[in-house]
Amino acid sequence: MAPLDFFEKVNIQLAKELPFVVYRKPKENKVKAVLQNNDDLHFLENYEEVGFVFAHFDSKNTSVLLKKDKSLELSDFPSEKLEKNSGSTFEEGQGQRAFHMALVKKGIAEINAGNFDKIVLSRCITANTKASPLTLFQKLLVNYNNAFCYLWYHPKVGMWLGATPEILVMVRGQQLTTMSLAGTQLFAGEDKPDWGNKELDEQKLVTGYIVDSLENKVSNLSTHSVESVRAGSLMHLRTKISGVLEKENLSSILEALHPTPAVCGLPKKTTKEFILRNENYNREFYTGYLGELNMKLEKQRSPRRANQENQAYKTIASTTTLFVNLRCMQLKNEKAYIYVGGGITKDSDPEKEWEETVSKSKTMLTILR
Repeated sequence: MAPLDFFEKVNIQLAKELPFVVYRKPKENKVKAVLQNNDDLHFLENYEEVGFVFAHFDSKNTSVLLKKDKSLELSDFPSEKLEKNSGSTFEEGQGQRAFHMALVKKGIAEINAGNFDKIVLSRCITANTKASPLTLFQKLLVNYNNAFCYLWYHPKVGMWLGATPEILVMVRGQQLTTMSLAGTQLFAGEDKPDWGNKELDEQKLVTGYIVDSLENKVSNLSTHSVESVRAGSLMHLRTKISGVLEKENLSSILEALHPTPAVCGLPKKTTKEFILRNENYNREFYTGYLGELNMKLEKQRSPRRANQENQAYKTIASTTTLFVNLRCMQLKNEKAYIYVGGGITKDSDPEKEWEETVSKSKTMLTILR
């Protein structure tokens, strides 16, 4: 399908105010769309459904499921730079800076008092924009090839847009993969930058939590070495973790993992309560998760020419790929609500934590300007 035809079909869906999601996975050229035929609001019940899931940060809220009534696929998106928008304005208020730094100090005090090991604190930035949502999505595709880029819409829920670098969980058959992603610094041309104790400790805490959460739920659990990865203009520490599902227990795994210390904190219950009570805004789907649930993946059995006769045989596997909803924004009434946060430990400096949120906000602000 040609790009113009692909995006025109998505645009028609939007004009009809019908639910859809359009997305591209990291390091892939293929862009996909899932379209729902009506505006019914479906909720996830047991993780055995098929479709595209969109989950809140607070798991007390039921996750939304888009039904895969129709699907579209664009095999390759051209990477020409798009024109900059002219209708976006943004100003960072001093009041927000003061509030966020006070919140960080409050979090550090709780850590020093022995109540938390780590907590993730965030804020919401408001910007004006008249840009087309699909134009913004195409800008994400051009600028963030290493991220999961998406545009999600339901008339009864809202419109969200993002480019997240973090996988929550990926399941192919019985094989499970997840990751811990923590620690942030600006990319300065080095693929292996130096990391401070604050970032290294934060990464260790997140990795330890995930391993402990999966210990009795998967077999052959293995932890890979820590690596530095780039996401746009930022660098992060990442550890891949893999294992084999003993049974169909995706629900219990997600319940144990979400929200991870990378977006909430440790201990999970008390830090989550602190966030909901003190951040002074509703995260909604920010730091929730989203992605394909129990989608079918077809593969040819053998790619070798010598086995050409076997090309008729295909393997069909059920796949689930869920991403943590980071580097995202909500679009509403010609405004963009951009969500950013950072992990707070005993070694955190409030000024540097503020600067980290400013750096992270550039992922979304770049495509608005």
